[in-house]
Amino acid sequence: MLSKILQKLIQIFKIRDLRRSIFFVLAMLVVFRIAAHIPLPGVDLENLKKFFTQNEVLGLVNLLTGGGMENFSLVALGVGPYITASIIIQLLTMIVPSLEELAKEGEAGYRKINQYTRLLAVPIAAIQSYGMIVLLSHSGKNIITNLNILQLSATIITMTAGCIFLMWIGELISEKKIGNGISLIIFAGIVSGLPLALQQTFISFDSAQFVNLVIFAILGLITIIGVVIITEGQRNIPISYARRIRGNKMYGGSNTFLPLRVNQAGMIPIIFAISIVLFPPIVASFLMKIQIKWVQVSAEFIHTIFQPSHYFYGISYFVLVVAFTYFYTAVVFHPQKIAENIQKQGGFILGIRPGKPTTQYVDAVSKRIMLAGAVSLGIIAILPLITGPIFGIKTFALGGAGLLIVVSVVLETIKQIESQLTMREYEGL
Repeated sequence: MLSKILQKLIQIFKIRDLRRSIFFVLAMLVVFRIAAHIPLPGVDLENLKKFFTQNEVLGLVNLLTGGGMENFSLVALGVGPYITASIIIQLLTMIVPSLEELAKEGEAGYRKINQYTRLLAVPIAAIQSYGMIVLLSHSGKNIITNLNILQLSATIITMTAGCIFLMWIGELISEKKIGNGISLIIFAGIVSGLPLALQQTFISFDSAQFVNLVIFAILGLITIIGVVIITEGQRNIPISYARRIRGNKMYGGSNTFLPLRVNQAGMIPIIFAISIVLFPPIVASFLMKIQIKWVQVSAEFIHTIFQPSHYFYGISYFVLVVAFTYFYTAVVFHPQKIAENIQKQGGFILGIRPGKPTTQYVDAVSKRIMLAGAVSLGIIAILPLITGPIFGIKTFALGGAGLLIVVSVVLETIKQIESQLTMREYEGL
């Protein structure tokens, strides 16, 4: 196994343009990490890091931005605004007829939709910048002080520009066809936090915790295997194509299959769920300062139950992930169109009549496997909330959104590199 991996690596680095593409991608990720360590002026970094350490909710958000928020850097927003814009445009594509027509135009339509996504990401980035500044300035921790209108405007413009800069880097990476650029940026941000987490674990190591750490590591390995199975798992529906005679020649008669993935929604349900569960405690933190007794009591109650250490947070997170998995799959997956395409191409599912019966069969199979995918995704999302208290380890490295992103990005990058190798083998032939 190891020899095959080494042989594949040697094969990759023997190809000059592929080697250059990989080094270019690595260089862009280094630029991103340098930008993530350049703080914006007017911020007390020590108080900021203490605030993030004490707030578990913001700690999760900081993980997804690659540590940029904790440093309040030039790229503090990460690629979050672009992801939000992509989700909004993708949903609108299913609703707005003009956008739906653009999506059917192929490469030209894709470029136009991508341009709309970029334009929408700019105001979203500005709004999120302002929200982050207001949150930190009203935190009561003396993180941002004496911020006048000019400084506020300059900070918002800088943070928005940092987000656009990351979007540009992501597109440059995607052009090299060595993985998805935006996904690799998120991946680099998450992985960059692992050395510090391991360092803190070794510094605070106690021999009494040795068994817990071993079990924790085994669970981590099992979780990675589970994520791979869920990400790669699919149900193949066999499809047959009838033979057709044209003139003196016979065409068709082949057998193939329709792949239905167990997790068709990818990371989108977790992103949606995180956005929902983070909103109540942030609003509650502002309401706690209002000098009205019942408002303060209600805000403190909401702020408490929506902390990651509270069981209500875990239950809500799990339910939202499952619900959004069904919702998003229903938006992007259309059994009727699939049945129509199969029928137009002269295909049919064995034992199922074309038309409405085929639609109903594909829909039923999709919903059955979707249940397994949705529940598995929910368990993966809340896994660190379960294992943390049991083993006394406060980290989001095991399970959850971070691990799902890391494994998914690695698998996608490996596939793209393998496709590049295959393409060059055909060119050689």
